[in-house]
Amino acid sequence: MILGKTQAKICGVNSAAAFDAVVESAADYLGFVFFERSPRFVTPAKASLLSARHEGGPKRVGLFVEPRAETIQRVLDEVQLDFLQLYGSPDMCAALRVHFGLPVWRAVGVSAKSELPADGQGLDGFVIEAKPPAGATRPGGNAVAMEWGLLADWRAPKFWLLGGGLTPENVVQAMLQSHAPAVDVSSGVETAPGEKSPALIRDFIARVRSAE
Repeated sequence: MILGKTQAKICGVNSAAAFDAVVESAADYLGFVFFERSPRFVTPAKASLLSARHEGGPKRVGLFVEPRAETIQRVLDEVQLDFLQLYGSPDMCAALRVHFGLPVWRAVGVSAKSELPADGQGLDGFVIEAKPPAGATRPGGNAVAMEWGLLADWRAPKFWLLGGGLTPENVVQAMLQSHAPAVDVSSGVETAPGEKSPALIRDFIARVRSAE
């Protein structure tokens, strides 16, 4: 069994049923994707409507890919976010953190231990996942799992989440092998790209909690 609580994030929430399942399951984080090439993309207006279904509950995380500050501002004008999850350079992510005064997690694709962050990069955390496969049109959300054992003895400089290829069936094994303090799932709780399953969301959270 795993000692202590492992936090859980459901990313790519884009429907009322999925939103309600995440809230009812008491996930720690709920992610909205603001990247138009993703099948999980939501507009700021839709994210606002969904978020208004329940005040409080999971922290809201906004995912952006190499965004301009204006892009993030347009989202924040409509929906309150607690964290920014960014794909981009360390300098860009750190600058946006200062600009908006919000905690920033930087997504990092990893295929070897040497690619794991060695310092905090002026950020609040990292989402560690496999590098996207050749020809991928998205930097994440590709249902590709990394070699979890690479992370077992990593001395992480900041809080981090394990993402990429997680499912209800493999999340406990991933937790045991990686010693991750948090796990992040998107496609692993879907019945088709962008179609979240409330039943799979509940199953995923239940399995994470059962391992604590």
